Amino acid sequence: MSLILEYFAARPVFSAALTLCLTACGGGGGGGATSATIDSGMGQDLVVMPQPAVNVPKVLAKPVLSFTDTGVSVTDGITRFGAWKVSSLQAWEYSLDMGKTWIRGEGDFFDVRGDGAKTIWVRALDDLGNTSEIVMVNCVLDTMPPAAVQAAVVSQDQTRLVRVSGVEDQGQWEYSVDDQRTWLTGTGDSLALMGNALTVLWLRQVDLAGNRSPLERVNLLETDSPTWHEASGIALQPSVLSLQQAKTVVIHGSVVQGDPDYIRWDIPVGQRLKAMRLVHYVSSDPIAFYALQRAAIFDAGFDVSRMLVYGHMGPPDLQRNVLEKLPPAQLTSGPMTLWFQQTGPQATEYAIELVFQAVE
Repeated sequence: MSLILEYFAARPVFSAALTLCLTACGGGGGGGATSATIDSGMGQDLVVMPQPAVNVPKVLAKPVLSFTDTGVSVTDGITRFGAWKVSSLQAWEYSLDMGKTWIRGEGDFFDVRGDGAKTIWVRALDDLGNTSEIVMVNCVLDTMPPAAVQAAVVSQDQTRLVRVSGVEDQGQWEYSVDDQRTWLTGTGDSLALMGNALTVLWLRQVDLAGNRSPLERVNLLETDSPTWHEASGIALQPSVLSLQQAKTVVIHGSVVQGDPDYIRWDIPVGQRLKAMRLVHYVSSDPIAFYALQRAAIFDAGFDVSRMLVYGHMGPPDLQRNVLEKLPPAQLTSGPMTLWFQQTGPQATEYAIELVFQAVE
């Protein structure tokens, strides 16, 4: 094109054909190569040679790939679900063999099958063969439920200890005291219980991918056993809960007006009481009263200044840690006594979870 311009720049005569040529050929824009004949105005035609077309690949937006990370951790890439969701502005395809073969996607998801480690590639594409940057994700698919846990039950004084074994590495065990409606995470390898309200304990384990094991049932209703125990109603003679080194403990009972429960336990040296939660409540009365005193007996009476914590408990308080605002130093080794009562005539069934941990 520069030779053509030089040719005409040296001559004062221009024809309209030159303007047409520069309009049609300038800028290069898009179509195939074009040739044109220009009238020089001097009796000689000048042929413009065709210019090759330049194809610039179209850049496609890469798709968004997502899946549900399940289990104990939701950021470790281990899942029990093989469904993967794809959000893309274009058509898309995926590869499970690092790009050796590609499978055209349909809709907005695809299924990955077969347990084990997976490397997944996804990219967008259009009808002209343009593709986006590849999105690559590694994960582990695990759909196999773990085996049921084993429960060994032993008794000491008025406390029943359930030892839990068979939990997979990095898995966790859970328990239910309300016929599997609610599941609570256990701590350590055992659960201690004392009381006379809960009749059945359910156990299961959850593996690293979130698969749940078959259930294990533990019978708690043994009316001729000292572990089926109605707590003392005398503030100066509380029932004594034997922790038996358990990190998770459940106190359960039934109270009514004039029949309170007083239970004492001793926090071992090197341990602290991390949480106290209401985990079960059945009553036509929406609230009951509780108080906790740091002493071997409950002699605070109604003097709340001598109580560590006190208040009402009912269904809205389920799972709430009533100790969360107390300084940790107040919850270390030493005796504690719980007072739980119902001031109305309605019988109230309750269960309270205690969680202990090592002092850091």
